[in-house]
Amino acid sequence: MEHTLSSARNAQLWSPDSWKSKPALQQSTYRDAAELERALAELGALPPLVTSWEVLALKRKLADAEAGRCFLLQGGDCAESFSDCTPSVISNRLKVLLQMSLVLVHGLKLPVVRVGRFAGQYAKPRSAEMETRDGVTLPCYRGDIINGSAFTAREREPDPRRMIDAHSKSALTMNFVRALIDGGFADLHHPEYWDLEWVSHAPLRDEYWKMAQSVGESIRFMEALGGQSFGCYPKVDFYTSHEMLLLPYESTMTRQVPQHEGWFNLSTHFPWIGMRTAQLDGAHVEYCAGISNPIGLKVGPSVKPEQLLRVIEALDRENEPGRLTIITRMGAEQVESALPPLLRAVKSEGRRVLWCCDPMHGNSETTAGGVKTRRFENIRSELEAAFTIHAACGTRLGGVHLELTGENVTECLGGARNLREADLAQAYKSTVDPRLNYEQSLEIAMQIVRQHSSTVQQSKLDAAEPRAAMLEAS
Repeated sequence: MEHTLSSARNAQLWSPDSWKSKPALQQSTYRDAAELERALAELGALPPLVTSWEVLALKRKLADAEAGRCFLLQGGDCAESFSDCTPSVISNRLKVLLQMSLVLVHGLKLPVVRVGRFAGQYAKPRSAEMETRDGVTLPCYRGDIINGSAFTAREREPDPRRMIDAHSKSALTMNFVRALIDGGFADLHHPEYWDLEWVSHAPLRDEYWKMAQSVGESIRFMEALGGQSFGCYPKVDFYTSHEMLLLPYESTMTRQVPQHEGWFNLSTHFPWIGMRTAQLDGAHVEYCAGISNPIGLKVGPSVKPEQLLRVIEALDRENEPGRLTIITRMGAEQVESALPPLLRAVKSEGRRVLWCCDPMHGNSETTAGGVKTRRFENIRSELEAAFTIHAACGTRLGGVHLELTGENVTECLGGARNLREADLAQAYKSTVDPRLNYEQSLEIAMQIVRQHSSTVQQSKLDAAEPRAAMLEAS
């Protein structure tokens, strides 16, 4: 398929800086160009945050998810803040993802690929360049890697030194997560390590612990049967992801390694392109076309099948399993009309992509009091519809992409506690988008299990009907 990009299809034409020849949206303007160059030079001399073999291992697992051999769970903060780089915030976020993955493993009877939206999720696209409050106009907050959230001229000024801080905070986060996992924090023998103190009376806690006990009993039974401990089984792999937005940072963290050919973005295992920067002739697609990482692509209801196919061709010319994950974010009201044409078009082209549902971003709304929120019912509705639509189109929903936190927040309406608008003020902490709390996250995991089981059962019934008709005819 023809397209206008020059990218990784020809290594001689692509470089980590070739994006500079393309229109680059959602970028910040730094007042001091010399200071920017000094910061990038310092960043370029720092060690990578991930390794190439980790990146390639994740790509293989995403290929398995596309083939239905495992399920992708991608979740974390809408936008990390430097101040949240603390042991409690990091460990609580990890606990929620581990608990959700345990629910999924137990219910789906499949391995789960765990990918956190953290250790680098410091940049956020915005719909406007400027923000006005009480007659004062300042640049919008674009994430801690670019500027500060406080509404002052000094904080809102883009500062290139923040890229160095982002690298440091990401490294500290990754170091702590790796230490926790290597030290047995994620041991399936001890899911009690994953408990969150503040949720001792959560409505879904008892149901979760019954699942945890069931998994623990199964492991102990198999160990007793085999006469040895599953020393390697309890340890889980964990990967990081963030939106690939600030291109000077991303391209500076792009390196070649002795062990493998090609270029790797070593700031994260799994970068994704947001809906606002997915233009075929844009800088973000040009950059991602040349790196060897698995890539995520956010797709909204306005995207037409022919547009999507051209971007897929640009990002994954070789049709490589595990290379491309399409993350759909349609909204509960539009998913039934917008998703099927895309599924049918990609399937007809024989494209090996992993389909993932983001039921968060298409369901944002603002209350009468001006608070940005999401209704749990709409989140659940889009997820349910996505499973049903994939089954009808003969495709597979292989993952979910969520904004969530392990903190005791009240940012999304509804869920197990039936949060109402008046409850939002109790603990609304997000600086950008509303996140699911622990209870709502577990409820979503349980909903995935129920919907997946229902879809599998319906597929078996559908497959049985032709056989029954043939037997009856004979």
